[in-house]
Amino acid sequence: MKISIITVNYNDKIGLEKTIQSVLNQENVQFEYLVIDGNSSDGSKDVIEKYKDKINYWVSEPDSGIYNAMNKGIRAATGDYLLFLNSGDWLFENTAIATVDKLINGTKDIYYGNAIFKFDKKDKIVKYDERISFQFFTHNSFCHQATFIKKQLFHDIFMYNENLKIVSDWEFFIYAICIKNVSHQHINVIVANYDLQGISSRPEFEELKLKERAFVFNKYFSMFIGDYENLNELNSKRIVSVLNIKKHKYAWKIFKAIISLFELFLPKQKTKN
Repeated sequence: MKISIITVNYNDKIGLEKTIQSVLNQENVQFEYLVIDGNSSDGSKDVIEKYKDKINYWVSEPDSGIYNAMNKGIRAATGDYLLFLNSGDWLFENTAIATVDKLINGTKDIYYGNAIFKFDKKDKIVKYDERISFQFFTHNSFCHQATFIKKQLFHDIFMYNENLKIVSDWEFFIYAICIKNVSHQHINVIVANYDLQGISSRPEFEELKLKERAFVFNKYFSMFIGDYENLNELNSKRIVSVLNIKKHKYAWKIFKAIISLFELFLPKQKTKN
């Protein structure tokens, strides 16, 4: 299986070099490496030039946001599986990709590993469950820095939604796993270190993230529960509309509680693990 590692960057010169070095230091494995830069003005292009002989593909040009840049990487990649390791993040150890390469055999659409979340004062090892339900996505998502996605899946389902600024990868996983029921498997190894300074983790973007999450659930929730005959009459859009983020301080907690109650009584969804 050929793995393509894609790094998206915009004005993060220091983080970009750390990420590039992490990738180029990988041992005992062949892979493709792509860097997609959004026409940075902080010297990031000089960093790319420094390592360009070891980068399979790179571009530095204006884009409309992180998901536009990630989609560029998808189109340019030639690997069977794609890993998004954006600037500032780095692989756990020099044998991380070689270890994963031995564990994936190409039979699953998505392989998701573990990650270390890097906070200011402490680190947290995040290990994911073997089985993933819709409830999981009400409070979590896969760390895309540790997730290997079959490239064909983006063509079979859809590319990242560029209208969303923060949660488009989260939307992709919800649709792929909970609605399309694509095959997925947990690989119990730490793949990467996730720098919590990214846009999706910064407090000033929390309200936007909640709004986008509400939009996504409003779009897909009824499709998810539509498989359960005893809840076909439920107007899920009305539930989501009631839980308006601006008006209800605890809206998201309430919504997660509703999902938890549903899953206690719903028939078990058949999943391809």
